[in-house]
Amino acid sequence: MELRRAAGNLLVVGLAGKELSAMERAWLKLIRPAGIILYKRNIADVAQTRTLLKESIAFCTPHATSFVDVEGGTVNRLNEALAVIPSAQSVAQAMCHPTLSQKTQNDGARKSGASLAREHGELIARAVAAFGFNTSLAPMIDLALPDSVDVLGTRCPARKPADVIAYAREFLAGMKSRGIVGCGKHFPGLGGGTRDSHLETPAIRREGEAMWRDDLEPYRALRDEMPMVMINHAAYPLTPGRQRPASVSGYWIQNILRKRIGYRGIVLSDDLEMGGILKFMPIEEAAVEAIRTGSDLIEICHHAEPILHAFEALIAEGERSATFRKVLLAQARVTERKCARVFPDKMPPALGKAQFEALRSRILRFGETVAAAQPAEAGTA
Repeated sequence: MELRRAAGNLLVVGLAGKELSAMERAWLKLIRPAGIILYKRNIADVAQTRTLLKESIAFCTPHATSFVDVEGGTVNRLNEALAVIPSAQSVAQAMCHPTLSQKTQNDGARKSGASLAREHGELIARAVAAFGFNTSLAPMIDLALPDSVDVLGTRCPARKPADVIAYAREFLAGMKSRGIVGCGKHFPGLGGGTRDSHLETPAIRREGEAMWRDDLEPYRALRDEMPMVMINHAAYPLTPGRQRPASVSGYWIQNILRKRIGYRGIVLSDDLEMGGILKFMPIEEAAVEAIRTGSDLIEICHHAEPILHAFEALIAEGERSATFRKVLLAQARVTERKCARVFPDKMPPALGKAQFEALRSRILRFGETVAAAQPAEAGTA
């Protein structure tokens, strides 16, 4: 596999608008990326989104990824085009509520906590599939610790690892039942962070033993149930990872995630355009280091210039260093095999108008169910 093909095999890229421009067609043809990620700026309605995905994925490698962020709550790229979906935290609170069986009724059927979380995953899977995506970058399995509440809000399911695991296991099962790929994030955990990694590199001052016991417990428990894990851009100065962001840290990716936890799925870096990594190193270096330290895929989500810079940096480093060339080629082959195993080679089928409206109605009823099951002390999320 030559270097250009290998470099493209490792990139998931974003687009500027709701239609492909001539310039985007040109650089997509050059790069042949592993997949596409879309945001609200790219999504107007089902027909437009499916057309954009179909056209852009035609330039990608086989078994291409098509990513969208739909967690529910504040992170839902489809809320304007489809419906508001409850947050992970509101669902987890409802499923843990002791009077759930008395309070949650949907079409006359009582729900258990587990079935509520599973339905959350199933509905999100049905929603993203309707728009043509094969992956939702969910669930969040960061702990809802007091330090991060102002940054993460209701995105984290729960404070206790056991409650996070209970929610995420059923959520992932719901997604899998609909043929949609899930992604646990943000390894090794943003629950102790007070800074937003979109803007800067958080320094999370949690010790290694506490992280292994708490923050990493969901990754340990769900190791074989998560097709993909996203690596964050935070640093952990009280651990052997020190000041280096996890997304470019061999300690976190290789020593902890791969070896100690034994994770064998796809490792995805968070967006390399985020301040959490760019405040630490330029994107060219970040792309090389993310691959060198063990990521299978790297996201660059917003602008063409950094995508091209990262692509050329991977090639240039492969030409400069025989050692990195071996790493790049080997990683591209591994990633190609993993993507072929995980991602379907066809876009999910489109829904008819009546089916789409039925899905919207079901999501709204689900939201009412979750709201009715909230503990009295918990606000709506």
